[in-house]
Amino acid sequence: MQQPFLDSDQAIEARLGCSIREFFEREGEERFRDIEQLVIAELCAHASGVLATGGGTVLRPANRQALRAAGTVVYLQSQPEDLMRRLRHDHKRPLLQVADPMARLRDLYAQRDPLYRETAHQTMETGRPSVSSLANAILERLQLAAPTRLN
Repeated sequence: MQQPFLDSDQAIEARLGCSIREFFEREGEERFRDIEQLVIAELCAHASGVLATGGGTVLRPANRQALRAAGTVVYLQSQPEDLMRRLRHDHKRPLLQVADPMARLRDLYAQRDPLYRETAHQTMETGRPSVSSLANAILERLQLAAPTRLN
């Protein structure tokens, strides 16, 4: 079941001609979310395959609606502590460039988790499995949820 992989952040950076962090610093979050919304609408309308989105994509109702209508949305739920472990050396994420990134992750989780749940058709707790184990679990869950086809 080979599917093309698309990353909305990569598509946004290609459109901007700079990194998201640079754009965020220069133009601010609201302007970034405007561009993100345009890219999400285009990707959902014209692309097929697996689409990875940025963490704040669900903040806009239009994005949640477009994603949900375009296909099966899987929310890869991670606790703030797990995210901190994975992201502690990542300096590209503008919202985590603060004095207390753990507190910021907890705030973001509290704000976004209900929006992810609203958008998702499936929720998978990521915990600490390997990427391949998680990918296999997602595929299995999607195959079980897929309607049976009649030949």
